[in-house]
Amino acid sequence: MTSIPTPETVDSAWLTEQLNRNGIKGTVERFEQKRVGTGQIGMCFRYQLHYAGDQSSDAPISLIGKFPSDDPASRATGVQLKNFLKEVSFYQQIQDKLSINTPRCYYAEIVGEGPEFMLLLEDLAPGEQGDQLNGCDAAIAEAAIKQLVGLHGPSWCDRSLAELDWLGVPDPEAAAMVSGLYQGVLPGFLERFGHALDQEQQDIIAAYGTSTNIAQPKLTEPFSLIHIDYRLDNLLINQTTSPSTITAVDWQSITLGNPMTDVGYFIGAGLLPEDRRPVEKDLVKTYYDSLMAYGISGYAFDDCWQDYRKSTFAGFPVTVVASMLVQQTPRGDEMFSIMADRHSRHALDLNAGEFL
Repeated sequence: MTSIPTPETVDSAWLTEQLNRNGIKGTVERFEQKRVGTGQIGMCFRYQLHYAGDQSSDAPISLIGKFPSDDPASRATGVQLKNFLKEVSFYQQIQDKLSINTPRCYYAEIVGEGPEFMLLLEDLAPGEQGDQLNGCDAAIAEAAIKQLVGLHGPSWCDRSLAELDWLGVPDPEAAAMVSGLYQGVLPGFLERFGHALDQEQQDIIAAYGTSTNIAQPKLTEPFSLIHIDYRLDNLLINQTTSPSTITAVDWQSITLGNPMTDVGYFIGAGLLPEDRRPVEKDLVKTYYDSLMAYGISGYAFDDCWQDYRKSTFAGFPVTVVASMLVQQTPRGDEMFSIMADRHSRHALDLNAGEFL
């Protein structure tokens, strides 16, 4: 098999080839394939492997294969937003430079900017996907926030990363494109999800779309690699360890920007408002202290906190734009409705409207 596999063409010989190429001895005799997860842009399958004869001790018993969605609209969105290119390039070029927990990658290839691509990844069972709908407690949130230091710290203000064309940096053209998309889909978004929002929430979501003060027209310090979609659905959580082990997946939106974007987005999306309010300043301080312990300097906590308040808007474009461009599903609508409610309430709670 020389071309990029599809779910229909993956076979035992190809799986064996990828394992052997990565230094794992063994021959896959057969496997079971089952679709897993509820991705909006990509679709994933678990391969339960059965070996013929002996294999090395590190031979996995299962793997995850990731492919483009089978929905035409979602595939088109993945190409338009460079989601497929970014994720494959992340595993090809950046993963080994970071200390954030990510799955081992055995294969990562793409044709052009997609949609044809495939990733073959470590299966992180017994880790389980976080539950975006029900949220998490403060202990899981703290573990997740600490992991972000392994993404932000190694890439802190590293201007060489701006040379990676696929990664993308803030620029006026990109900001205008996102603003145009946001304003274009906003009426439909409010029609679909307005029932879950009070008028104050709808007003700040609309105000964000016309503001020219939040979107960065250029890369300013501090900056780092940012995941953009760092939320519970994109984390695998192993609660058999103490503290829980958090592994980040779905690197389809990675770019450069203010590191607090990831922190504010996660806390706003992952904690119910009544759980978030009493712990969020402590969570931000925990992140800040971990960042300083990594060796970052010249970033005062007062500046960090102000960046965090601004980051309450980080979920707005993801929620509004993505919800209207990807395949509509009942769970997707429930997830986007909850995210709209939590992110807008987060911004209102911290009086972030003053930045608009």
